[in-house]
Amino acid sequence: MNMRLYERWCKAAKDRNERKHYWTYTEKDGGRDVVRSDLVETIRSHYDRLERIAEDVERLGYKTAAAILSEAIPKTPKGRSGDLGEILATELVEEEIDMRVPVRRLRYKDGRNMAMRGDDFIGARYDGKDKKLRLLKGEAKSNKVLGKATVTSARKVLNRDSGRCTPDSLLFIANRLLESKDQEDKELGRRLRDEVGLKSLHADRISHMLFTVSGNGPRDCLKQDLEATDTNRDQYVVNIHIEDHQVFIAAMYEEAEDLGVD
Repeated sequence: MNMRLYERWCKAAKDRNERKHYWTYTEKDGGRDVVRSDLVETIRSHYDRLERIAEDVERLGYKTAAAILSEAIPKTPKGRSGDLGEILATELVEEEIDMRVPVRRLRYKDGRNMAMRGDDFIGARYDGKDKKLRLLKGEAKSNKVLGKATVTSARKVLNRDSGRCTPDSLLFIANRLLESKDQEDKELGRRLRDEVGLKSLHADRISHMLFTVSGNGPRDCLKQDLEATDTNRDQYVVNIHIEDHQVFIAAMYEEAEDLGVD
């Protein structure tokens, strides 16, 4: 769907020191306009399946379908900012790390203005012919002004549970996959459910990502955070710099809620 969203939208600078990855993204001139419609559709897809939205439009018309979608989308600037951080992180993982984020968590929120508990995003893939499981535990932060306290807080969350994906988060994803009719989904769901009990994955098979979106550019505190991390796993620290952070979020959500006219 996103046709390599970041590649068309942003300029990337990627530094690597062994297992530590420091990635910064800035918008290309005109890049936002290039991806605008795809980005809006991507936002919608994290709240509901696009085919389900299309069915609503066909049955009820654009205005009523938009009202249904709107009930899933947060109304507060803080809620939208937090959700967009998770959305952009999920898309980056799937585009840049060749991992799948198998469940769109925002479709399952208790209330549209409430933050979900647990890990912000979890990526998964199999390695090699023996299909060894590899996971990525991620924490997403979206702030007009990114500061050290936010980074420190996010790192603390990544390190909890001995750096493993929290059992409740893993079990939530596993159970959603086990409900799928797709056999590959079910197989992954079984593997994730087993991992909740067995805790068999070594640290070097559970990567961490601290993903940030901010109105200010990448801060020294991000590099310092990465330098202080352990070296027994892949570590990713990412910043997406969007200068008009709050204006951008408001505009994207306004367009996401507007499905068109009958």
